[in-house]
Amino acid sequence: MSTEPWQRAETAGPQRAHAMTKPEVAVAMIKRSRRPIIVAGHNVCDNEARPLEYVIQISKAGNMPVVATAHTGKTFLENGYEPASMMGAMDIANRLKDESWKGLDGKGPYDTLLILGLPYFMEWLILSGLKSFARNLTTVSLDRYYQPHASWSFPNLSEEAWGENLRAIVKGLGGNI
Repeated sequence: MSTEPWQRAETAGPQRAHAMTKPEVAVAMIKRSRRPIIVAGHNVCDNEARPLEYVIQISKAGNMPVVATAHTGKTFLENGYEPASMMGAMDIANRLKDESWKGLDGKGPYDTLLILGLPYFMEWLILSGLKSFARNLTTVSLDRYYQPHASWSFPNLSEEAWGENLRAIVKGLGGNI
């Protein structure tokens, strides 16, 4: 397992993501969080590991809303799950860094973001902006490639290890998979 950024031409600056070598770290953060949210991009649908199923189960077990980006919303609906919102990735990123935004439900800002399924470079840029401008937001990348701009990120994982980690998060939250 490597914590080398997958996108090599960029540097993350002096503050880099903590590597989550155990999925129990993500479970503890979700349980401790007051208002977590999941942002899921199109790669949760277009991947053989089918992380879409894990996103749905994590959302249900952790009682957290899902924002579906790109064409992901349609796939969620086809799988019998209605996301809390469907919007562009940059739109939700801008809202998350806005301290006056009251959230999708009007109950206040989110304190923990779980993000996966976006193209690597896009997630990199979104997490970079959130790291700089959303100081009260803990960001957790659940993608299989290390994201140095997140607060926490999986190290670079094989597809099999990634699936095992996502499954462990679902089980740790009391969900079924």
